[in-house]
Amino acid sequence: MSRTTTTPSGTPARTGRGRVRASRASEDRGREGRATFRHSLHAEWIKIRTMRSTLFLILGTSAFTIGLAALSGSSAGDDFASMSPAERSAFDPLAISLRGYLLAQIALGLLGGLVVTSEYGARTIVPTLTAVPHRARVLASKAVVLVGVTLPAGIGVSLAGFLAGQAALSRAGAPHLALTDGVALRGIVGGGMYLALAGLFGLALGTIVRSTTATVTTLFGVLLIVQAFAPALPGRMGDWVSTYWPPIAGGRIVTGVRDPDLLGPWAGLGVMAGCVTLLTAAAFVVFRGRDA
Repeated sequence: MSRTTTTPSGTPARTGRGRVRASRASEDRGREGRATFRHSLHAEWIKIRTMRSTLFLILGTSAFTIGLAALSGSSAGDDFASMSPAERSAFDPLAISLRGYLLAQIALGLLGGLVVTSEYGARTIVPTLTAVPHRARVLASKAVVLVGVTLPAGIGVSLAGFLAGQAALSRAGAPHLALTDGVALRGIVGGGMYLALAGLFGLALGTIVRSTTATVTTLFGVLLIVQAFAPALPGRMGDWVSTYWPPIAGGRIVTGVRDPDLLGPWAGLGVMAGCVTLLTAAAFVVFRGRDA
C-alpha cells in the first residue's frame, strides 16, 4: 500500500516523490524571490528617473564640467609659454581638463542622498517598505540603480570635460593628450568610477542621517572642505590627510602627473572604494534596525 504525504502545494503525493516536489517548490520560491528583486529594481528606476533633481543635477554637472574644462585649458595654455622648466615638468593636461570633478562629486553625491532622503521627506518610505519588507533588498536595489545611473553619467561627464579641455590646450599650442592615450582612458573611466563612488557615498550617508540638509552639509565637509584645509594642517597630520583622506586619495585617478609622495591613481581609488564600502555596510545595519 502506497503511503502519501502532502506537498507544499497541498496536493497528495507519494513519499518517494515528496523530495522532488519540495525541491521544485523551493525553486519556484527562489524564482519568485528573484522576480521580487527585479520588481524592486524597476520601482527604484522609476523613482530616480522621475525625480526632477536627477536630470537637473546631471545636466548642470555636465555644463559646469565642460565650461570649466574649456576655461582652464585656455588659461593654462596661454600661460604655458611663460612657465619655468619646473612648472612645465609639473604641467598636467589631464588634471586641467578634469578639474570639474570637484563639483561633480557633490552633485552626484547629492543625487545618491536624495534617493533615500526624498522618500523620508515625502513619507513614501512607508509604502516602499510595505511593498518590499526585506529592507536589505530595498537598499540594494537603490544602490544598483544608482550605480546604473551615476557610472555612465560620470564617464560621460569626464569624457566631455576631457575633450573640451584638450581642445582648448591644443588651440593654445600647449601639451595635450589624445583620447587613445592610456593616461586619458584611465582618467575618463576612473573618473566615472570615482563619481559613482561619490553617489554611493551620498546614498549611504543619506540612509544614516535621513535628512537632505544634513547630507548636503556633510558632503561639502567631507568632499571639499577637508581637501581645502589639508595643506594648512600642521606636520604629519597634513601629510596624512593629503595622502589618505579618501576623497583626496580617490581624486588622484584624474591626474596624469605622478607625485611619488602620494598614493598612485588606482591605489587612491581603492582607498575611496574601501571607505564607501564600510559606510554602505553601516547604512545596511542602520536601515535594517531602525523604524521607518
